[in-house]
Amino acid sequence: MRVSEFDFPLPPELIADRSVEPRDAARLLVHDRATRRTEHRVVADLPELLRAGDLLVLNDTRVRPWRLCGRRATGGAVECLLLQFDGERGEAFVKPSKKLKAGDRVAMEGGAVLLELLDAMGGGRWRVRLSAPDDGDVVAALERCGRAPLPPYIDSGEHEDVAFDRARYQTVFAREPGAVAAPTAGLHFTPELLQRLEAAGVETAFVTLHVGEGTFAPLRVDDVEQHRMHEERYELPLATQRAVEAARARGGRVVAVGTTSCRTLETCATDERTVRAGSGASDLFLYPGRSFRVVDALLTNFHLPQSTLLMLVAAFAGHRETLALYEQAVAQRYRFYSFGDAMLLL
Repeated sequence: MRVSEFDFPLPPELIADRSVEPRDAARLLVHDRATRRTEHRVVADLPELLRAGDLLVLNDTRVRPWRLCGRRATGGAVECLLLQFDGERGEAFVKPSKKLKAGDRVAMEGGAVLLELLDAMGGGRWRVRLSAPDDGDVVAALERCGRAPLPPYIDSGEHEDVAFDRARYQTVFAREPGAVAAPTAGLHFTPELLQRLEAAGVETAFVTLHVGEGTFAPLRVDDVEQHRMHEERYELPLATQRAVEAARARGGRVVAVGTTSCRTLETCATDERTVRAGSGASDLFLYPGRSFRVVDALLTNFHLPQSTLLMLVAAFAGHRETLALYEQAVAQRYRFYSFGDAMLLL
């Protein structure tokens, strides 16, 4: 298949640059693949849409506050998104990259962190050294002063509410630090919604997949099968293996919350339609023609044209069916991308 076959017209105003409140007030397009029936609900309706005995699988990765803002001595703004860090050195996207050079030092977040550019790696990526002038503890300074790594199309400007963004760009069940972007389907859940799901007999289990910088990377091939996914670290606990096995035994459905949970489950899938506990790095690429061995239903946000995320949805629901659903979503003015609305595929 060609990457161009996953294109569709997306009006720019439908790309959500703000979240809805409360989280579960987001709209939800519900589509039954067997009957091809579609209805329009909200995420808060999930307890009515799922069945007792179903298993909801959530990604508990925690987004690191590794985005920093500062100014050069000349007054020009600098933004750094730290990708890897060992306590002193790391790699980061830094902009405006073309105006910077190796050896430059920039005071970030009012001087709480000092950024030194070591060498350019291309594409705006740099090897960097960080230091904390106040007490020498860079990790503590990042936790104290770092900002949420919001998608680049969201410009909070001078009135950015750092504390609010850090809380809102994080799932309420986040536990394991390691992501540079949020597993966005999970952002729709509130503690109250999780309680209502439990009361309705829907069980929950967790996997961890640390969303990496490759999530920002566009496809640079024309043929879908030539694309190679970036690796992302994952862990599927023994408790989740047993929860999937129990769901299979009672006839419940395995419902993946987000493409990251879906990829983790399918990475660990067995021929018995269960999973095997383990950890590692996954580069699984799901596109039309690739089969699903574990996931029975998928909750996911609306994704951008020609993205690997859209291809995963098309692999699950069918290429033509997915594009038809997206056409309907555009016509109904659903909101797209990280802070957008959601789709439930049953």
